[in-house]
Amino acid sequence: MLENLNPLEIMQALQAELRTYIQQGHGPFLAAIYNEQGALIAKAANSVVQDQCSHAHAEMNAIRLAQQKLKTYDLSPYQLSLFVTSEPCLMCVGGIMWSGLKAVYYGVPSAKVEKITGFDEGFKPHWAAALQRRGIEVQGNLAVSEGEAVLRWYVEQGHPIYRPHR
Repeated sequence: MLENLNPLEIMQALQAELRTYIQQGHGPFLAAIYNEQGALIAKAANSVVQDQCSHAHAEMNAIRLAQQKLKTYDLSPYQLSLFVTSEPCLMCVGGIMWSGLKAVYYGVPSAKVEKITGFDEGFKPHWAAALQRRGIEVQGNLAVSEGEAVLRWYVEQGHPIYRPHR
């Protein structure tokens, strides 16, 4: 899908940049959308706590910014790829499916996110296969050690682990 980009290098850069976003009050996830020529279209961090909005995940924020920039709800004509520092949750998988993105690249898998942070990553059986059946490429486990280090740092710094109280 990407002509001029190296997915591992992009993920490493996002993981390195994520600490700055966390220090600004964002959650520990960062997403960026690139076109196939390598131009950055949108980048956004998780802002659930900042925005007091449960669906303000990095992926959803980046998708919204890309759609606003390109003035369309349908990103499919643009051949865009989403990069996110951790595996998307079920809500974000749905947003990806409906957005028209053509590829998803993710860092830390959900099981490791849950183990390190205590976030509830939710139920998502066969999510990657479901996206692939819809023509959306999925590639994961990129820059995992770098991402795990950022997540551990997030927790060590005492940042919020948000999930609904049951």
